[in-house]
Amino acid sequence: MSKAVSRRQRPLWMLAPGGVLMVLVILVPLAVALLVSTLDLNQYTLRQWTDAPGVWFGNYVEAWQETALPHAIWVTVGYAVIVTVAAVPIGLAAALATQQRFAGRALVRSAFLIPYVLPAFVVGTVWRTILQPNGPASHILTTDDLWLNGPRSYWALVIVQLWTSWPLLYLLIVASLQGIPDDVHEAAALDGAGYWAKLRGVILPHLTKTIALGMVIEFLHTLNSFTLPYVLFGVPAPHDVEVLPVLTYVESFQNFQFGLSAAMAVLSLILVAIPLSVYLRAVRLNRNED
Repeated sequence: MSKAVSRRQRPLWMLAPGGVLMVLVILVPLAVALLVSTLDLNQYTLRQWTDAPGVWFGNYVEAWQETALPHAIWVTVGYAVIVTVAAVPIGLAAALATQQRFAGRALVRSAFLIPYVLPAFVVGTVWRTILQPNGPASHILTTDDLWLNGPRSYWALVIVQLWTSWPLLYLLIVASLQGIPDDVHEAAALDGAGYWAKLRGVILPHLTKTIALGMVIEFLHTLNSFTLPYVLFGVPAPHDVEVLPVLTYVESFQNFQFGLSAAMAVLSLILVAIPLSVYLRAVRLNRNED
């Protein structure tokens, strides 16, 4: 009897290391961040941060009313949506173009992944050199417009982030295309379906869930992107590209308002949780329908 009970409990014991790791890596830092966000913590009270005066929701109110947080949220969400939507047709077109076998396909597929595998620091440095005043972009476009400052800096951020992000959609779609059975393609060919009819009726319906997952990952990745805007524009960033991760960094490590920056980090976590919860709910509804 005791041996049977131990066997039933064995899977729970196997989950214990993962549970402990999740508590130490996720739950404990999250609890500390929530605690710090309720304290008046700065360079003067950091040494004895446990005795720092509590302000409860004062940091959240100050972050929303006295900082550039609303503008940063608008800029961050706006450019993340643009990058995510624009990456879908680029990734889909690249995946479809390399679906059929041809000479040098492996080389082309590898080249498509270069923007994604390059470190963000390298990408930001290279594009900063390209877009600087009197740089290669100014000579090619025969214009003296500033790409790293002013209104054009927003579109510079969109272009660079899109350049480094679309291969993720491409990679997911390529993997999903390989999962379409050959007999489905053969049946469509026997029915006389052309390429566009097969694309609309066979390929795109099969890719719907993959594209939805890729868009969620792409949006969250862009929303949390710090290194690329930081290297591309520096700090303080121009007003048009003052994204939320960089603003949180400035408040913490330049203004030394650690409680205020923790409140911004918690708000950004809520911002990330919204699209993720919508996607998970949609997946759950699809499973119930199936």
